[in-house]
Formats: sequence, C-alpha cells, structure tokens
Amino acid sequence: MSRDISVIALRQPDAIHDPLTELAREGARRILAQVLIAEADAFVALWKDLKLPDGRDRVVRHGHGPHRAIQTGIGPVEVRRAKVRDRGDVGPEAKIRFTSSILPKWARRTKSLDTLLPILYLRGVSTGDFQEALTALLGKDAPNLSSAVISRLTAAWQVDYDAWQKRDLSARRYVYVWADGIYLQARMEDNAECMLVLIGATPEGKKELVGFQTGVRESAQSWRELLIDIKQRGLAIAPDLAVGDGALGFWKAIEEVSPTTRHQRCWVHKTANVLNKVALSVQVNMKAALREIYGAPTRAAAEAAIDVFADKYRDKYDKAVACLTKDREALLAFFDFPAEHWEHLRTSNPIESVFATVRHRTVRTKGALSAKTAKLMVFKLVNAAAKTWRRLNGENQLPKVVRGVKFKNGIEVTEMPAHHAA
Repeated sequence: MSRDISVIALRQPDAIHDPLTELAREGARRILAQVLIAEADAFVALWKDLKLPDGRDRVVRHGHGPHRAIQTGIGPVEVRRAKVRDRGDVGPEAKIRFTSSILPKWARRTKSLDTLLPILYLRGVSTGDFQEALTALLGKDAPNLSSAVISRLTAAWQVDYDAWQKRDLSARRYVYVWADGIYLQARMEDNAECMLVLIGATPEGKKELVGFQTGVRESAQSWRELLIDIKQRGLAIAPDLAVGDGALGFWKAIEEVSPTTRHQRCWVHKTANVLNKVALSVQVNMKAALREIYGAPTRAAAEAAIDVFADKYRDKYDKAVACLTKDREALLAFFDFPAEHWEHLRTSNPIESVFATVRHRTVRTKGALSAKTAKLMVFKLVNAAAKTWRRLNGENQLPKVVRGVKFKNGIEVTEMPAHHAA
C-alpha cells in the first residue's frame, strides 16, 4: 500500500519570513542581471569594428562568472558577472579587458553598506556587535561583515584619511568657507575631542570638505595649524568670506593666515547666544526682532533694525544687546555678496546639519568609540554626506565674486560711464 508522504519545512524560532523582502530581492536580482548583460553588450559594441583576420569579431561576450552573493540593504542578492573575451592573438598587455563599473570584480557588498558601518559605529554599536546588528538588518545569511572584517575596514579608513590629509590643493579655489568645532566624547574620557571642520564652496557652487582634524575648538593655535597645513598643500588664494560661530579661535587664526578674508558670524549661533541672556517669556518677541535684522532687504534696513532692538531692550536686557551689537559689522557682511547666496552665508548650518547624527550619538551613548576610531568614523560619515550636499543658489554669481565684482545689498554694482556721470 502506497502512502503520500509530504515534508513540510518548519520555520525556525529565530527565522524571519518576509515575503515582501524576498520579492524585492528577486526583483533586484533580475534587474541587476539584465543591467550587467547590457553593460557588457555596450562594451562589446564599442569594439564591433575590430575584426580578426578571418572576419569574425575580435571582442565578444564570453559567458558569466561564478555565482556570488552581494550584500545589499535588502539582504544578499545573488549575481553573476558578465564576461567579455578578446580573441585577438596579441600579448597580455595589448589585450582589451572589460571591467564592470556596476559590479567590480571583488565586490562583496554595496557602497551603501560601507556608509552604514560608520553610522552603526557612531550610534554606539561596537565591532563585536556588528554581526548581530547587521543580521537584524540583512538576515542571518549576511557574510563578510564580521568584527574582524570591520577591524580591517577601519584600518583601510585610516589609509584613506592619511591620503586625504596629504592631497594636493594647488588646483583648488574656494570662494566661501564655513568653520566649526564639533565636540565628541569618546568612551568615558574626561577631555572632549573636538573635530575642527572646514567646508568650502568652489567657483562652480559645489561644497567640499577642505579641512578636518582633531584639536581644541577655542584654540587659535589648533585652527592656525589646520589653516597653515591647507595653505602649504597649495591652497594659495584666500577665500573671500568665512562663516562661523563667534566663540571660535578660528577668527584670530584666519586673520593671521588669510588677512584678506572677510568675516561673517553665524546668525543661528548669535540668535541662540542673545536669547540665552533673557527670560523665556521674552524670547519669542526677541527672536522675531532678530529675524527682522538678518531678513532685512538692505544693510541700511538691518542697521536701523539693530538700533530699534537696542533701544527696545537696552534698559532691561543690556547683556543681550551687548552680545548683538559687539559683532555688528561681522553679522552684516553678507550684504556685500550676491543676494542669491545670503541663505548660505548667514549660517554655518552646512556643518551643523552634517554633524547632527554625530552629536546625537555622543549625547545618547558612551563606550563605543576610542578617540582614533571616532575621528575615522566621522571622516567617513562626512565623505558619504558630501555626495548629497546641496549646491549654492545663484551659481552664475560666483565667477563674479572670484573676479572681484562689487555687490551692494546683494546687487552687482555697475560703474556708470564717465559721460553719464557728467
């Protein structure tokens, strides 16, 4: 008598069954396979005019490489690399070789995962816990991401950091720079590490990380060392304007190293400093008054708004008024630059927004980072974030600033011909 025997696979207690993820993974596998084949076909088409003596094509498709799993944000995706063969009777050096830009030969994980690793580190996950954290994100079959692999990655990041610190800057020019010092407290150390950060805007409107090293935020000497190092590596032309918090030793340092650079104090920091000197009940109205100053359409209107602010609050809140008026000139420097750039020049937010994640991690968690690792993790995070930085508004105005064109209240100053003046 025959019996029907059905074997049913029971799901293990720690297994997670997610049909949606499986569907997304299968779709990604199919699309990736098609794209890899299309990339190889496009490469072969570039050499279609290259023939063998018997008339056959010299460069042809040549099957696929072995299956391998690439770790992605939706778990492992199995792929096969499309291969191309040069059938010409030539030496190894003359062979035409195909390398996929989508799937490098030795790739085992996507670049987004390489960005995820320092983020996990900064969130408080130590190297020993990476496998557990990534298993929750990518599934139990996530290889190549053990603590030993992470340790090797940090060593590679150190090499990247050292190379970046020695890069040649002779061909670079930065119209504006933003400076700030970001405090990190690694492990339970008494002294807080400070990352000195300098971001620059190129004449094309692109923001770039210019300088990055550990130091003391208020120390003019630390900033001087950073600025001199940048200058010695070829950055010969000083920026037209520097933006930063008023508490930095940066201002004394840049006055010595780049005396022609104008100073612009950050209005976000200044607003916080002024409001910190008054009662909470007054802060709403005072904040609105400050907004009228930096939002004024002209320097004259801003100057008048400062005078009104001083008259209104001097008797009862003299410290707040003194905090505002002592940096009067530096707070209004942006009026001498294109109005399209004011949004960028009134604040050091290009740095603050990048380090929001870093600062959150140092407030919520201690014990995951040494000082050296903190520096490398922050460096990798900033480099990852730099790819998504928003370009400056009014890019067409930047070449004018480079040429020394004068602006008044954000508008280009045009010289009238002599006969018109007469």
